[in-house]
Amino acid sequence: MTDGDQQPAGAASNGDEPPAAAPRDGDGPLGRPTPAADNGPGRTAAPTGTSPTNGDDRTEGNQQAEDDKRAEDDEAGDTVRAGHAALARVEDPSAGPAVHLTTVLSAGAAQRTVAGGGPPPSGAPQLPAPRRRWRLWSVVGLVLVLVACGVSGVLLLGLVRDAAGRPAAERDDRGTAAERQLRERMSAQLDRQAAALLDGDRAAFLAVAEPAARPALTRRYAALRALRVTAWRPAADGVPSEVDGRPGEWRLTVTVGYCFVVPGCTPSSVELGTRWRVAGDAEPRLTAVEESRATPAGARPWELSDLAVAVGRRAVVATTPALRAKLPGLLAQAEAAAKVADLYAVAGAPPDRYLVYYAGRAEWQRWYGGGRPKWTAGYAVGVGGGHHDVVLNAQSLTPTGVDDLLRHELTHAASLPDRGYTDRSSWWLVEGLAEYAGADGQPVDRYEGLAEVSKLVRGGWNGRLDALAPADDAADDRVGGAYGIGYLAVRHLVDRFGEQRVLDFFRAVVHERRSLAEAADAVFGEPWPGLHDDCVAYLRAVAG
Repeated sequence: MTDGDQQPAGAASNGDEPPAAAPRDGDGPLGRPTPAADNGPGRTAAPTGTSPTNGDDRTEGNQQAEDDKRAEDDEAGDTVRAGHAALARVEDPSAGPAVHLTTVLSAGAAQRTVAGGGPPPSGAPQLPAPRRRWRLWSVVGLVLVLVACGVSGVLLLGLVRDAAGRPAAERDDRGTAAERQLRERMSAQLDRQAAALLDGDRAAFLAVAEPAARPALTRRYAALRALRVTAWRPAADGVPSEVDGRPGEWRLTVTVGYCFVVPGCTPSSVELGTRWRVAGDAEPRLTAVEESRATPAGARPWELSDLAVAVGRRAVVATTPALRAKLPGLLAQAEAAAKVADLYAVAGAPPDRYLVYYAGRAEWQRWYGGGRPKWTAGYAVGVGGGHHDVVLNAQSLTPTGVDDLLRHELTHAASLPDRGYTDRSSWWLVEGLAEYAGADGQPVDRYEGLAEVSKLVRGGWNGRLDALAPADDAADDRVGGAYGIGYLAVRHLVDRFGEQRVLDFFRAVVHERRSLAEAADAVFGEPWPGLHDDCVAYLRAVAG
């Protein structure tokens, strides 16, 4: 098998089959009821303002397919001769969600697919029970701003506050008049490139760059088009600086605000280093775009890899061309998980789309900087604009674990604030809510982490929920026990107060950053010390 070759439930044998339909009642893994079969204790409708926005991408996708098909017809012959990337889209209106499956291969790739519509062609350790494998690693893919200190939590990139993702007041306008003028010339080139990207004009996109830079830019263009980029807004940060020892070469830092699939979204943002060659009065020529190394998010997958992409009504799933056969099944599973996650958007509408990346072994080590704890099978990373990208580790997943993991991680994407959270004492609540969503209403005695909970409760835990977060090098059973305790504590609160009040409690603690004591008094009308002890007594009784 190649990296990550485990077949997710519902995956097609190759990338050309339509995705599997969302599970029907009773079709969940290991007999687990789906949401239609069991709404779980206190299950409510989506909180106010959280209605999913479905059904808009079929029309949008068909229009794009028609526009891109016309452009493809004009360029196809030249593309084949030049050996640039080919993109193939498979559409099946009868498959349930509107699906657009796009494979992107950069220039020089060993494989090629025949363009069939869409954008114009362009250049762990083993656990005793495999079913449990995903759960011990899955969930905390959220890695805190305190990641350097080994604290698990949420990756956050910062707020997007203008078109490019940075406050205008923070722009550095210092420098000489000549440097400011050069910045404007470089910005004009970047604006031309942005317009070409959105128009699907690869030749114009590459025209601002020197030949040596074009292979990498061709790959990036193809990946962004496959992800259906709808906004690309570069803005210079400060003025360009000369590269030491290289006369005529300059570096300019740029912040790009971008959107995928949905026009007019609040953009995510990424900071990129651009390098230029300047000769006299000629237009600056782009020589390289550096990988984003912003802490803590790191380089995005579309910066680093060829991508194959499937787009549905509520989710977008991307992976490498080698794993593209997984996309139909993964998309169907992500669409089903999105319906659950939408219910946990505690502070407004759910995400416009959930973006999920499926990483092979090499990609897991590179995307978003790599370096996750060894027990992680998935994580959600804040990328600005209220968006959290989700990454799954193909090496750690089994077919029966994907559904639970997707519900868990997409719930993080729906429930967390854009800035993430920094209070380690609320880890149990953040992960407990995601585990609760992942369990999807199943009876407590069917939760698969009970053995690990029992072991942790009997030794190694001081009985405090605020001291529950596992270290990066924690043993597998310690990690599983911590997640299980968080789940049981949240489950007990739901049993007592109902889902809506627990979501209100979550919003008060995680979004409004109120203390647990203050939030408990305001939402539940009871003192937190007593509620805390009740939760601990409950989970000790359940764990036995």
